[in-house]
Amino acid sequence: MSFVMADNGDDDNQYRIKEGDYVVLKRGEIFKAVQIQPRKKVIFEKQWIFLDNAVGQLYSTTFEILSGGNLKPHELKDTASPLDAVEAGTDNRNIVDDGKSQKLTRDDIEALKEKGLKGQDIIKKLVDNHATFGDKTEYSQVKYIKKKKKKYENTVMILKPSCRILAMMYHGREPGKICHLRYDTLAQMLTLANIHAGSKVLVFETCAGLVLGSIMERMGGYGSVIQMYPGGGPVRAGVENFGFPAHFHDTLHEFPICHVNALLAGTLDTSAKDPTAENTHEKQLNLAAEKKQNQPEAEEQGTPEEESMVTNTGDDAGQDVEKTEKDKLKEAKAQVKKLRLEEKQRKLAATAALLKGRNADGLVISSRFHPCPVLLGLLKFLSPSRPFVVYSQYIEPLIECFKKLKECGGTVNLRLTDTWLRHYQVLPDRTHPLLLMSGGGGYLLSGTTVATDHSKPAGSKQAEEPAPKRQKLEDTEG
Repeated sequence: MSFVMADNGDDDNQYRIKEGDYVVLKRGEIFKAVQIQPRKKVIFEKQWIFLDNAVGQLYSTTFEILSGGNLKPHELKDTASPLDAVEAGTDNRNIVDDGKSQKLTRDDIEALKEKGLKGQDIIKKLVDNHATFGDKTEYSQVKYIKKKKKKYENTVMILKPSCRILAMMYHGREPGKICHLRYDTLAQMLTLANIHAGSKVLVFETCAGLVLGSIMERMGGYGSVIQMYPGGGPVRAGVENFGFPAHFHDTLHEFPICHVNALLAGTLDTSAKDPTAENTHEKQLNLAAEKKQNQPEAEEQGTPEEESMVTNTGDDAGQDVEKTEKDKLKEAKAQVKKLRLEEKQRKLAATAALLKGRNADGLVISSRFHPCPVLLGLLKFLSPSRPFVVYSQYIEPLIECFKKLKECGGTVNLRLTDTWLRHYQVLPDRTHPLLLMSGGGGYLLSGTTVATDHSKPAGSKQAEEPAPKRQKLEDTEG
């Protein structure tokens, strides 16, 4: 029994908030990802908050925001509901929304706040001073209380980051950053690509790292994820919000999409030097030439008396000291740049070695770029009988990909799908779809790779089929 209790204590520690953790703040349907740092002000819903008091508390705890922005665990009091002593009306036909039914003014409510009244007490005062509250139906009264709670109850919930929560956060606040990828569509992508621990997955995404982080979360730190990125470097802002342990990042590799063709052709030089090195060398030569041109002018200007020459030599000595300091700074920066370049080349060579085997277990594409050339290039790195999935906010690019894959061959079970999601309010006697819903969750193209015989062209079988048919016709005529 004591052994079980010890295990429970160890397990309980991982569900507690610690300093430096990445967490998600939630109020209603609004989310925000932040990091727990000592005495750091966090703005959430136009309000300053300090998260220091949350350290040591369990995740999914609701906190009350006190004056000054400090947090306190919210205690659920067994107080009577504002609806307990109020009778409900039969209908709302005689209620006129003229703004005069509430006797409390804004100044009165602010005065109640200054006295230290909590949200529940303020809502009770609002109900008592509402002239037509008793005439409302029971459903209208519940709706009114819910609306006032959202406005006056000063609470926030702290959640542990997960794929679902972060996807809902991005889709609700900044859908353009994730190409309007909805959370249910993301869940289908992870399922269709068969993401699991121990697999080797290729990812090409421009969704702020949300798709990449979701794949890493499902793999659990086992296997390898190769991020193919456009531009100068990979974007992983969303991955940080997951708060993965250090060993998760050991499974993450990166490879520039612009070098894929060179890798396929076998001409990729992983020991290449910095392309800007030649440019810097040219700049140094140009600066030296300019100095030589400026030297005669300086000599012509510097031929006066001896006193002025003494002062000039003193100035030149000071300038030489400044130049040596600047040269040292330049050398230090050049050394740091060289080390970074070497590290980048080392990572590039390691990732290229992983890709050369062409034995990846899955491919996920979700970007703002046209997916067709990316898909056709990256499919060559997959083993036979491996899944791939492509997301696009629009259907037209995926139709083009579908046609290209049919022409090229090497894939089966191609499916182009559209997901329809609808939220329902489920309450007694008032279950109905919500009025505001997402219009579309984008489109998915999925399929499976197969081994192909490269000795024959894709259309060779089609060309051979009509020959026996013509032969049968000739035999029947004869």
